[in-house]
Parts: sequence; structure tokens; C-alpha cells
Amino acid sequence: MGRISNRSIWQVTAVTILLTSMSYVLAYSPNLGYRYHDPSAIHRRNYPRFRHHHRHRHRLCPIPSLPYKRPGLHLRTIAASVTTLFGGKDDDIDIEINGLATIGSDVSQLVPKQYPYRWVQLGYLSVLALISDWICFSVAATPNAFAAAFEGHSASSLIDIFLFTNVASSFLVTDCVRRFGLGTVIRGASLLMAAGCLLRSGPLSIGLVPYPALVAGTVAVGAAQPFFQCTPPMLSAIWFGKDERATSTAVALNFNQIGIATAFLVGGAMGTNAKGLEDYFSLITLVSCAAAVGTVLQFRDKPPSPPSTSEIEKLIEGEEEPPFIKSVQKFFSTKGFTLPFAAFVCSISITNVVGAFISDVMVRGGITGNFEIDLAGAGFEIAILLGGIVIGGYVDRTKEYKKVTLGCLIATAIALFPLGLNEHMLGKEPLFCVFALFVLGAACGPIQPINAELAVEITYPGDETAVESVQQIGGNLVSALLVPVAEMAANLDWEVFSDIRVLNSDIRGDVIMLMGLTALTYAVYQGFDSPLKRTEADNATDEEEIFEEGAIEIGVDNVPMITNRG
Repeated sequence: MGRISNRSIWQVTAVTILLTSMSYVLAYSPNLGYRYHDPSAIHRRNYPRFRHHHRHRHRLCPIPSLPYKRPGLHLRTIAASVTTLFGGKDDDIDIEINGLATIGSDVSQLVPKQYPYRWVQLGYLSVLALISDWICFSVAATPNAFAAAFEGHSASSLIDIFLFTNVASSFLVTDCVRRFGLGTVIRGASLLMAAGCLLRSGPLSIGLVPYPALVAGTVAVGAAQPFFQCTPPMLSAIWFGKDERATSTAVALNFNQIGIATAFLVGGAMGTNAKGLEDYFSLITLVSCAAAVGTVLQFRDKPPSPPSTSEIEKLIEGEEEPPFIKSVQKFFSTKGFTLPFAAFVCSISITNVVGAFISDVMVRGGITGNFEIDLAGAGFEIAILLGGIVIGGYVDRTKEYKKVTLGCLIATAIALFPLGLNEHMLGKEPLFCVFALFVLGAACGPIQPINAELAVEITYPGDETAVESVQQIGGNLVSALLVPVAEMAANLDWEVFSDIRVLNSDIRGDVIMLMGLTALTYAVYQGFDSPLKRTEADNATDEEEIFEEGAIEIGVDNVPMITNRG
């Protein structure tokens, strides 16, 4: 009897996990939108009278209804355990096998509430984003080993295939979420990513898979990734309160940077030869399948009640998200939308270009060892995440989107300058170079989630997913155009401050290009003066101002029911 390898054990485990999770996801049959049941139980006298504080008028707003369905008890034990773990009560949320959520019968009116389970939601979306970018850049740290294992093909070409698929799939995210709901598409995308990993590692096969199978798996993961990248603002809107949204968006949107760091550290250590690549791809498959089964079992569509006044307003207004193309047209006709769009594109372009040429940047500063370069690159990605959390938290408290963005742009330009120096009075200073790199990550990275939230603010009550899809498409396309330009510009250098001996330096063209992009964005961004519509809605927190008619009677036993967002 032949020896069973560790890789075969990993693959059998991954296939088992994936098939199990698929059996659960097939049990889901979500409906769309916040909807309440039993139309006969809702009378006109019980409609909430909602004050449009920014329009200074009142209106009676009937709430759409769906037939009542008694909640089941399937998966309740799992849901209650996780909810209790995160500080909630086990009766906060019940879960049916079809994905519907209800709240206890003691709730008689719809009021803003944040549930502890929101951190589980954020955790899953962040981990899925991490894994997807880990896969994208899985062989970036070992291009020579990849070229030797797949003769005639390069690691960069595989990354290009992934990124082009990502851009194409981004056009579909908004309409898929609108049609099937957030929970369904995230669960489905997690399974698609796991299936792609299985194609890349080759279930039960011996040796590396053929290159076409590797490409097919990469395309599958590339198609799944936008569902994790474009939905953080929507997750923040429907699960998090008004003082948490920028932070939660920063975590989910920037957690993919940890995936890139993982690719450099783990990939650089494991993928040094063909056998190492086999085990490395199998490890990624196992992690992806484990994340998929967790997502299928525990990722939810919506909380029982909205977390903020602005979300309640959207519910009462009966807002329906239009198709993606119509949303794009509406966004670019909205005053001020192009400015957070430009800031987002500037930020993602800078981080992508610096990340792509991290080796060249570090060599300029005197760091030449592969492991040291990988550590510096990983630190850069971590700085992006931590900067987003800290600065995003400040923006949550102050709503100073413009002031913070302008400050981050200034810090970005200052941090870029040392990274372009090839010869200067200080000579090669590795610590100085690494410090500047980390400052760049902490200052430039947060611009993305802050301006994702700002774009949602000014387009309220527009579709949050459509907003982020537009920004991701623009950012990735501009990045793809700038990478080859930056590569050529890096061969050029200019002498600056030649008349001042202390400051006399030789700076590379790629950094000058990025500093010019930053300066242009700063100059344009100063003209931003659009109102924060969502914050205005959130500030109408007086209960009598929102629900002047008193409690809402909603269905049999006064149990409100919600399903996927339409």
C-alpha cells in the first residue's frame, strides 16, 4: 500500500469541507429586502410618521409586507453560541436554515440597535479579503521558482490574469447583491474561491497541476474577490452604528493587505521549489475551504433591526437600488462625488505601485536581503491596516473627512520623497528608508476607506456596493496603467537642491510621478464642499422626531421579520 502524503490528507480534508459547506448553502432560499409580515396586522394609524429633517416636512410611510413565516430553530445553537461569545444574548438573533432572521417578540418598535454579532460579520468579510489577495500574490515572492515549475510562464502574468478578472467581475457585484442579497453572494463567493483553490492545488493529484488548471482556478478566485472588496461599505451601513462605520470599512477594505504580507512571508518560505509550491497551494486550499464553511454557516444577511437612523430612513422610504449602470450615472452627476473618487484612486495607485516595486525601493535604501525585503513589505501592508483603524476611528468620531484626507495626502507626499532618493548626503540608511515606508503605509492607506465612506455619505441613500465598485474599478484600472509607466520612470533620475549641499540629492522618476499625482489630488480635493447627507439623517436621533405616531405594530405576535437586502 502506497504512502499517503500530507498533501493528500490536506486535499481530502479540503474537499470534505467544501462539499459539506455546499450542502448547507443549498438550503438557503433568501427573499429580498427588509420586509414585515401579515399585511392585515398593519393599519394606517400604526404607520410611523417620519420627519424629513432636511426637507422640513412630514409624510406617512407605509411599510411593505410579505406573508408571515414562523421562524425555525435550525442552526440556532451555532448562532447563539457565537453571539454569546461576543457579548450578546442568545435570544438576540435566531437563524433559520433559509437565512431569515427575527428578533424577540418583546420588541414593539423599530429603533436603531447594534448587535455584538456585527464583529463576526466583519471578521468573516475581512478574512475572505485576506485569503483572496494572498492567492492573488501567492507566487509574487518566488517568481524564479514559479518560472522553473511552469516553464514558459511567469508569476507576473498570473497576477495580471487575476487582476483583469477582478476588474471584469467588479461590474457584476452591485447587481448580484441587489438581486440575491449580501449574505447569499458572500456565501457563494466564498465557495467559488474555495473551488478555485481546489483547481489550483489539484484535488488528489500527484505533483503540480497543469498550467491551464492553475489559470482556471486563478480566474475563479479573481471573479470572487470583488464581492469581498466592494461590499465593506454596505456591511458597515447595515450592521454598524454611525460612529463605527469608517473604522469597520477600514478593517474590511484594508485587510487584504495582510493577505499580501502573508504571501510574501509564507510564500517566500514555502514556495522555493516545485515540491514546496505543491504544499503551499494545498495549504491555501485548506485555509480557503475552512473559511468557506464558516462563512456558509455563520455569515448573515442583516441584523434584526437597522443600526442607525439613516438606515431606518432608507427602510421607511422604501429605497430600491437601481441597476449598476444607472447608479454610476447618478453618482457622477452628484455634486462632489468625483473628489473622493479621485482621492481613492490616488491612494490605491500609490500603494499598488510601491508594493509592486518594493524590492527596488528597499535596495535604494540599502536593504538587499530577500528576507529583509519581505519583512519590510509585510510591515508596509500592516501599516496600511493599522493606519486605517486609527485614522478611521478618528473620522468616525469627528466626521472630518476633508481635513483628514488633506492631512493624509500631505503626509503621503512627505513620506514618498525619501523612498525615491538614490544618492544623498546621508548615504544608504536602511532604518530611515523602512521608517518612511511605514509612514507612507499608515498615511496613504487610510485615504481609501475614508473616501469610500465619504462617497457613501454624499450619495445617500444610494447603493453602498455600487459606490465601492466604481472606486475599485477606477483604482485598479489606473493602477494597471501606472505600473508600466512607473517601471520606466524608475530608470530616470533628477538632481534636486543642487545648490544646498546638505539637501543635494538624486531622486528617481517613479517617486516624482507619484508625488505629482499626490499634489494634483491635494489641489483638486480642496474644493470639496458637499453636504454629508447620511450624517444629517443620523443626527435626527430624537425618537419623537422620527416616530411621532408611537409604536409600530408589525405582524403576528409583533415579530418583525427581515430577509436579504434587495
